[in-house]
Amino acid sequence: MASRPGLFTEWPWQRLGNFKYVVLAPWSLHSLYLVMSKETKELDMTYLIVLPSLLLRMLHNQVWISLARFQNARSKHRIVDKSIEFEQVDRERNWDDQIIFNGILFYLGYFYVPGATNLPVWRTDGALLMALLHMGPVEFLYYWFHRALHHHFLYSRYHSHHHASVVTEPITSVIHPFAEHVVYFLLFSIPMLTTIVTGRASILALLAYVAYIDLMNNMGHCNFELVPKWLFTVFPPLKYLMYTPSFHSLHHTQFQTTYSLFMPFYDYIYSTMDKSSDDLYERSLKGKEEVPDVVHLTHLTTLQSIYHLRIGFASLASKPYNSKMPILLMWPVAWISMLLTWIYSSSFTVERNGFKKIKMQTWAIPRFKFHYGLPNERDAINDLIEKAILEAEDKGVKVLTLGLLNQVMMTRKHEYYILKSQMPESIAGYLLLSNIHNTQVWLVGDGLEDVEQRTAPKGTLFIPIHHSHQRRSVRIAHIAPLQQ
Repeated sequence: MASRPGLFTEWPWQRLGNFKYVVLAPWSLHSLYLVMSKETKELDMTYLIVLPSLLLRMLHNQVWISLARFQNARSKHRIVDKSIEFEQVDRERNWDDQIIFNGILFYLGYFYVPGATNLPVWRTDGALLMALLHMGPVEFLYYWFHRALHHHFLYSRYHSHHHASVVTEPITSVIHPFAEHVVYFLLFSIPMLTTIVTGRASILALLAYVAYIDLMNNMGHCNFELVPKWLFTVFPPLKYLMYTPSFHSLHHTQFQTTYSLFMPFYDYIYSTMDKSSDDLYERSLKGKEEVPDVVHLTHLTTLQSIYHLRIGFASLASKPYNSKMPILLMWPVAWISMLLTWIYSSSFTVERNGFKKIKMQTWAIPRFKFHYGLPNERDAINDLIEKAILEAEDKGVKVLTLGLLNQVMMTRKHEYYILKSQMPESIAGYLLLSNIHNTQVWLVGDGLEDVEQRTAPKGTLFIPIHHSHQRRSVRIAHIAPLQQ
């Protein structure tokens, strides 16, 4: 929320929670009904394309989120070298609200805007008109509206919600109060409505314009520089027509500069260009390698565990790890990830965290839990672990935590005797191996199934245990499967 929330800051469906998608149900179900009941020649693609385009936008945004988080974890081209707070992750989880809002307006526009039905697939004149209208009215009006939002009255009631994210992520771009999004849609509708009412609109041009807005929004709010310098060398005027992540990052750290939407020429015209923009761009491209103090070496568990990583879905990572229908529907992606990890021959960074003065990175061994039970995979896994250890040593990292499954698989009875042999005699007698689920204290390892856990009596205390062994004198070898 803004520091002093104004009128219409909440989204109309905010209290619906995960049921907010029902607001699109009437039109979505109607379009699906038409597809099933009408002949192809009777269908209007302008109407039917709305729902697929909304789903495609969600996929587009999620790809940017995942790639940016992966790059932020491993890239040396970070712009703001700070960690993202949990509050920001929670605040930015409703990024799909603006897609729902746009979907409602697109459906209403189809029924009530003259000329919005039966659009052709493509018209070149309409696409050029949309581009000119964006460069002119849209960029100009956005610039001055944005500057107005930084006036104390509007900033404290609305725009401060967006600027609470100093370390930006791609999806930070659409985290605004509802009232702001109403104005933004009015601005972006200028090219679309103009081409529609003048009879020059086309389906592909409209889809391309929305995709351009999403692309530039996501790219500009990445916290790492990804626009290569040669683009501006080959075509120097491009610096006035396209911003970069480092350019817009200054707006989130300096606040009173770089107000432009996607094209910086209005900042040059009205002298609001940050003087350090070029220098920050150069430094971000050059980059600086981060040397962590601690590396947490871990591994994936089930094929579904990839969705619980930070590069996956925040809504899943924040909940207990169990099977859900949306995850089951994404099995093809999980199988592709398995094939990629099988091919990948090195550990990779999946997360960076800061604990006061200590910097920690999480490195994942590209193997799933079932790989550790395959005899022909043991040498490869050992090589991966050794390679990661040596790489960490070269960087001066002396503490590693390793996963349990790099050890020989043991039976529960074998684990029991090993654990008991390591306990003082005075308390070893209290440790029992029981198949009866009526004890109040359970010592559990990684293999505890959800079904077995539910057999525990109410009030049972679960204590996770892992068998540690000293790999080398400078390392802590402990198991840590990568799942929530």
